Amino acid sequence: MSDPNFDLNAFLEPGMLVTHPTQPDWGLGQVQSNIRGKITVNFRETGKVVIDGSRVLLMPATET
Repeated sequence: MSDPNFDLNAFLEPGMLVTHPTQPDWGLGQVQSNIRGKITVNFRETGKVVIDGSRVLLMPATET
């Protein structure tokens, strides 16, 4: 069970590029904000998504 107070993605800052580990079809995403463990990411194929940072570990990525 995940701890709702533990933010796996605390290091993410606006502008960083990420991918979602279980949604590769969403493509590359750019972090828009990271506020109290809620990370807003704009994915190329899906658009803007709000991620619960206590449940999903986003993977840092680079532009390809």
